[in-house]
Amino acid sequence: MKKLLILSLLALLCVSCFAQTVTLTFTGRDANNNHCQLDRVAITNLTKSSIKGATNNPFSFGDQMEYVGYATFNGTEAESQHIVQVQSASENFTLQFDMTPSLDGQPCPNAPTLTDVDGNVYNTVQIGNQCWMAENMRTTKYSDNTTIPMGSTYSYNVAYRYCPDGDASNVPTYGYLYNWKAVMHNSSSSSANPSGVQGICPNGWHVPSDAEWTQLTSYVKSQSAYVCSGCSGTDDEWITHCIAKALASTTGWYGSTETCTVGNNPSTNNITGFSAVPAGYYIGSYGFFGFTAYFWSATQYDASSAYLRYLSYGTAGVYSSNSNKSNGFSVRCLRD
Repeated sequence: MKKLLILSLLALLCVSCFAQTVTLTFTGRDANNNHCQLDRVAITNLTKSSIKGATNNPFSFGDQMEYVGYATFNGTEAESQHIVQVQSASENFTLQFDMTPSLDGQPCPNAPTLTDVDGNVYNTVQIGNQCWMAENMRTTKYSDNTTIPMGSTYSYNVAYRYCPDGDASNVPTYGYLYNWKAVMHNSSSSSANPSGVQGICPNGWHVPSDAEWTQLTSYVKSQSAYVCSGCSGTDDEWITHCIAKALASTTGWYGSTETCTVGNNPSTNNITGFSAVPAGYYIGSYGFFGFTAYFWSATQYDASSAYLRYLSYGTAGVYSSNSNKSNGFSVRCLRD
């Protein structure tokens, strides 16, 4: 899916002149009324093998011309589709820009992978201005080599990890589930952006706060290429509609027939590269494996619960909620 930025270009050809001229005008807004900046337009006379970029550079009717624009949107410069034609009359041009940011969905610059203390190697992904792990944490230790014990019960006060669906063979793909005590490693709750909480994360990385999760979902929602077409609904304080498919992995999800849900044609998921997998939960028993992906934040709701984000096979939204700190959910880390 591509986000198209439409720029109106008006070519004014002086019909009474021996040599013709061109004037380009720019609207300054895209189709969604978002501000954008035209950096430059390259006008090339292919017949005469020369570049024209101003009204005092002439060309004649019958010359083959090429027009291409360069515009900045949300800090990212994009090149328009090229228009190549024989110029024979005055006309309006429309240049189309693919405004999907070039780094989105790619490994983070200078950090395509990260390695935890166990030697596990994780892929990374750049989404907007954030560099995320593209896989769930599967470490058995903190960066100080303290072991995180396997849990057979749930606890607020003891750090535990759990195998998704109680099966160790799921860990390489789905990571471990961790209670909030394990996630935070004795750090205090943080609502800051960035959180400043290393917790369970490798050196140079941190547990995302609720505000950082909001930054992710707000950014994804702002990019029309990431919003499922045909999806209806409006956002409220606990859901961001129509973007779950953009964040969900392409495999592992239970099926759904509803348009724009994660489980409907999952091969079209994951345009952002975030690759959320449905590891389910542990709440004294295992559940929702293959159905739901839950992710802890570093921000507590109250003394006994903390904020999380989740997406599910049968919905199109990403939800914000809170849950008991004793429960086991997945963890993603953000680069400092």
